[in-house]
Amino acid sequence: MPTVWIPALLRSFTKDQASIHVTGSTLREVIDALDAKFPGINTRLCDGDQVRAGLAVVIDTQVARGGLSEAVQETSEVHFIPAIGGGSSVVRSP
Repeated sequence: MPTVWIPALLRSFTKDQASIHVTGSTLREVIDALDAKFPGINTRLCDGDQVRAGLAVVIDTQVARGGLSEAVQETSEVHFIPAIGGGSSVVRSP
């Protein structure tokens, strides 16, 4: 079963579990399995038929660019990475 790593911001859904084993051969199936175990987590990971904006998914060290149809292997590790925000694009001189 794939191992899913849950970011700290979402661990309230998983009763503070940092990693969970679920079934699924696509990212959509993995998220559906997570939501079956932890109702409501789907709405924090997805926006309709897409991964929620501001969230990256890494499967086995590769950023998943195929969306929810991205393949997941039996031995895969899936990481949900929240976007890092802040800062400014304006560089100021001293």
